[in-house]
Amino acid sequence: MKIDGYTRLAAVVATPIKHSISPFIHNMAFEATGVNGVFLAWDIGLEDLPETVANIKRYDMFGINLSMPYKQAVIPYLDDLDEAAALIGAVNTVVNQGGRLIGYNTDGYGFFKALGDFSIKGKTMTILGGGGAATAIIVQAALNGAKKITIFNQTPFLSETIRHANRYIQQTGVPIEVFPIENQDLIQEKITEADLLVNATSVGMDGSSMIISEETRLQKDLRVADVIYQPFETPFLAYARRKGLETTNGLGMLLFQAAKAFELWTEKPMPTDYIWQALQEKYMT
Repeated sequence: MKIDGYTRLAAVVATPIKHSISPFIHNMAFEATGVNGVFLAWDIGLEDLPETVANIKRYDMFGINLSMPYKQAVIPYLDDLDEAAALIGAVNTVVNQGGRLIGYNTDGYGFFKALGDFSIKGKTMTILGGGGAATAIIVQAALNGAKKITIFNQTPFLSETIRHANRYIQQTGVPIEVFPIENQDLIQEKITEADLLVNATSVGMDGSSMIISEETRLQKDLRVADVIYQPFETPFLAYARRKGLETTNGLGMLLFQAAKAFELWTEKPMPTDYIWQALQEKYMT
């Protein structure tokens, strides 16, 4: 990687963030494409966020990525939002467009890009969880023309989830239902109606727990996905694979949301096949 007086900077901003693999992905992309850029991880406090955003213009940066807890907090400092970011109410990518800072949310895009040939248009999705990753996926599914979306979330958060779902319905016209995740019988009923089943909770990160019961029936041709990528195959995905279903973990979502950000910054496609191979070697070994 060449660093000189013309090198432009990008960064991921969060706390904590030193564990992030975004520098691995983006610096490999800069080198492979010949773009004169470098990507860093900045662990900052909330009080430093306004100055950090101002530095994007000051230093003519490509932009920044954001992770928790700054995806919502950054919005007041931006000049505009894209459709997905505005509907989600969260930004994971800021793009410096000639001194104007535009906020995007590429998480949902990355999730559906990782599903390859699968299109949610005209299909039904059942999603387990209602947090940040789930919200991005739900909104993108609606924007992509889903026929129907069913959300299962924890009972204490149901009223908030319903409130957000009603806003998505008003904006997109896509029917959305919200139910308690504790009701396994109802989950079974809604899985039977679904073309896509998504685990967007943290259940399974321990490598042993599973979000659905082992008695859950998964019909033929159901597509199954998990936002988790460590472990590479969660018990949820392993169960679906044993049933003969096609599965996708969260590593592709991570790669393709980064690829969209890279393209927005540089106007060049990220060499995702090359980087995917490196990521698989990194996380499967």
